[in-house]
Amino acid sequence: MGSISIPDPGESTQEPSFDEFQRQTSLMTSCTLLWKELSDHFTSLEQSLLKKSDAIKDKIKTLDTETKASLSSLEERETTIENSVSIALRKVEAAVQAAAAAVGTSKCDDGNDNPEVDDSEGLLLRLKSYCVKMDSLGFWGFVASKKKEMELMRAQIPLALAECADPARFVLEAISEVFPVDKRALCVNDLSWACVLILESLIPVMVDPILGKSRVLVTPSVKKSAKEIAEKWKESLDQRGGIENVKAPDVHTFFQHLVTFGIVKNEDLDLYRKLVVGSAWRKQMPKLAVSLGLADKMPDMIEELISKGQQVDAVHFTHEVGLVDRFPPVCLLKAFLKDAKKAATSILEDSNNSSRAVHLAARKEQSALKAVIKCIEEYKLEAEFPPENLKKRLEQLEKVKVEKKRPAAVGPANKRTRASNVGPMPPAKAGRITTAYVSSFPAPPTFVRSPSHTQYPTGVPSYSVPPPMYVHGTRSPPYAAYSPEAAPLSPPLSYPGTPPMNYPAYGGYGNGMAPAYQHTYYR
Repeated sequence: MGSISIPDPGESTQEPSFDEFQRQTSLMTSCTLLWKELSDHFTSLEQSLLKKSDAIKDKIKTLDTETKASLSSLEERETTIENSVSIALRKVEAAVQAAAAAVGTSKCDDGNDNPEVDDSEGLLLRLKSYCVKMDSLGFWGFVASKKKEMELMRAQIPLALAECADPARFVLEAISEVFPVDKRALCVNDLSWACVLILESLIPVMVDPILGKSRVLVTPSVKKSAKEIAEKWKESLDQRGGIENVKAPDVHTFFQHLVTFGIVKNEDLDLYRKLVVGSAWRKQMPKLAVSLGLADKMPDMIEELISKGQQVDAVHFTHEVGLVDRFPPVCLLKAFLKDAKKAATSILEDSNNSSRAVHLAARKEQSALKAVIKCIEEYKLEAEFPPENLKKRLEQLEKVKVEKKRPAAVGPANKRTRASNVGPMPPAKAGRITTAYVSSFPAPPTFVRSPSHTQYPTGVPSYSVPPPMYVHGTRSPPYAAYSPEAAPLSPPLSYPGTPPMNYPAYGGYGNGMAPAYQHTYYR
């Protein structure tokens, strides 16, 4: 038998083909690309983690720095409490001594208790006398009666309030007459200006003598009372007409109260925003809005003011928060003038009351020009928006207004004629003649309607002489002697802008109607 060869298991029975080689090559290439992709991914993750780690380290350093600064500030505040309290005690002792001296002086000579207030020194002495005695009601009455000296008192009231033992409580008691609710029986005048003036004057008095504004010297009980007053004012909003109709002076007083005592609430920011927009025309509103913490909401508030046509108010807000680049003031002022011109044109198109429409349109344009000119001068915008043309236009409107106010020239009474050319008017002094009456009235038409309202300009004499009687189209004989005192007079009629004119009741006409006298006779 022949031998049979057995193949070696380690040896391949088939030789590798070219296709298999290409497959292996493609697989190696894919693995290499995948490895590179994974390597890049992990590298980016590592870099991202390093960046986040560095950011966290920076935040930790910042927090450490802020913590150290806060701790040092607390330590400083703690160490200065004793000095601040000692200074306050010395002020209280001085106030007590001054009060005792004032009381003794008043007992000795009541006539010298109230010094003269003709100058700033006398005004300060009078204010100090109320503060030293803690007479809050007397202080309030005195300030409220000196509106003309407001600017002078603005500098003197802080000096006077410094003499109070508790200035914050003294101010709360003083303004309680009208804030948060007006307790007066007859609210004949608005005293919000006095409240704002006193609250503003209290701010420099309450600052810490060492740390300044960073620590306000208000006792917890007074601060609690201030918060209760603020809540009471918010509850009375419905009685004041709601957020949309509340008066701007009341809003100003409320905001100044919050800022003075530092009782602004973050949960009430939406309420503050609505109130600020509703009273944006007040000069102090931009600063108060920033003090209330509304700086972040200023862009939205400015856009809302622009949408409402209050571009001038928007300019004040933009300058307060530094948004001039985002809201160019010149563009806003020009848009405001354009809107005012459109409004004046629409008023002139009112055909029902043409004379009043002309007056209202002129007033509308004048107020717009004055507001824009004042804004240009306040923010030094003359280079971008020269106001010369605006001033010329304003002068033209003022000139026309003055000319319209001048009385129309009236010729001699005997030369006046009716507008309907039916005959001359009666003599100007016919009503004053008591010896004889001369009638120059022709026979009236068959039916004449009497106007319901007729306006007569100033300077036209009043006639109190009855016309001749007409019966069935014929004229009765003239009166030989007529006394105006004996003639029956009709009730006086009031015409706006002119003195009252008394005309007798005309009767005896066949149709029972008085003839119509047009006001064009006296133009």
